[in-house]
Amino acid sequence: MKKQSLKDLGGLVYSTDQGRMCPECRHPVEQCQCRTAARPVGDGVVRVSRETKGRKGKGVTLVTGIPLDDAPLKAFAKVLKARCGTGGTVKEGVVEIQGDQRDILVPLLQAEGWVVKKAGG
Repeated sequence: MKKQSLKDLGGLVYSTDQGRMCPECRHPVEQCQCRTAARPVGDGVVRVSRETKGRKGKGVTLVTGIPLDDAPLKAFAKVLKARCGTGGTVKEGVVEIQGDQRDILVPLLQAEGWVVKKAGG
């Protein structure tokens, strides 16, 4: 196995000039280019489904296909959670809202002008 040198690691050892550095792209965290990659464009349909897998039988409502980047998606998810009166999270571009909230979410998403479909059973 070949021993790695500092050149193989990008040459950055320690720097206080720029502050915290991204370990992948070697740019300052504020200017990180690897985290700002755009989410792949789907088919233009926002899907609302219910799932219980891996949650000990507790159901969550999944909203996929929302055409927003990370920061606006988190802000929009906060609005959806407030309207449903429950908790939730955003994981990898998928909004998870606790409980079966499909009947509440579909009109809210349609009001944004998106094509919305109920997915699953």
